[in-house]
Order: sequence, then C-alpha cells, then structure tokens
Amino acid sequence: MAHLVLTVVGDDRAGLVQALADTVAAHGGNWERSELAELAGAFAGIVLVDVPDADVDALTAALSALSGLLTITPYRGGEADATPPGERVTFTVLGNDHPGIVRDITRALVGHGLTIDRFTSRTLAAPMAGGELFEAAVTARATSDADTADAVAELERLAAEIQVEVTVAGG
Repeated sequence: MAHLVLTVVGDDRAGLVQALADTVAAHGGNWERSELAELAGAFAGIVLVDVPDADVDALTAALSALSGLLTITPYRGGEADATPPGERVTFTVLGNDHPGIVRDITRALVGHGLTIDRFTSRTLAAPMAGGELFEAAVTARATSDADTADAVAELERLAAEIQVEVTVAGG
C-alpha cells in the first residue's frame, strides 16, 4: 500500500469532501486521517489516504480532474503510523490579539529545538473588554538536542512580554 498525503484548498461549498472521498474510494483507497476546515470562505485541509500501489497513478490522475473544485497536491509520504520521537509539550495561548504573536511563539520553540506537530488558532471577540482575543492550542515535539524545560521557561517569559497567557499542559 502507498500512503498519499493530499493537500486540499478551494472555495468552500457543499459536496467538496464527498467528491474527494468518492474519488479515493473509487480507486481502492482508504481515508485514514484528515484535518479539514473552512476559513474565511475557503476550504482547506490535509488528508492521509492509503491506496494500493497499482492504483496510485490512476488515483492521482482522478484527483487532478477535481481541480475545478479543489487544488489537490498528492505527496507520497512515509509510514502512515510513524510517530516521530521526542518529548511533547502541549500548551495554549490566550490574550489580546496583536501582530506578531505566532512569530514570537514559533521563534521561542525553534530557538529551543522544538518542532510544531499541531497548531490551531483563532481570533474571537473579547466579551467584556471589547476588541479581539487570540487563542491557540499548540503541540510541539523536542528534537534530539532540545531542552523542553528551557523551552517552557522561554514561553512563560515570552507570555509576560507579549501580554498573553500561556498554559503548559505537559507532554
């Protein structure tokens, strides 16, 4: 079996996921995992599918035919269930929205040898104070030369500097 990672981007409308799922199934593929979302009228995501080796080219061609609906880029990935090694740190960020929060958080992570496995964010109305809040949930993984304690300390220092709350949940 081949593992294909599909990136999906297009204008949001009903039936996009079904069209993609029908195409994968019609070529003997199995939908393994996905992250899909509507963002500001666009639909975007990433999907991991398994497909028999003999059907990879036919599935790729059929997915290309969906280009009027979606932009789909197949990527032949590695092991579907491979879990990268390294200690995990999970944390949330919440504070008044302002430019540079994501830049500052990611700089702190990379600077201490962590890599992001999952990053989900949104802005929402501040109910009492007015304005916008920024909220993020992050899971990062330590590379071989990382010190997660130093990374957590840097995130906590940064939180005070950029006036957001960082809550670390651990690995």
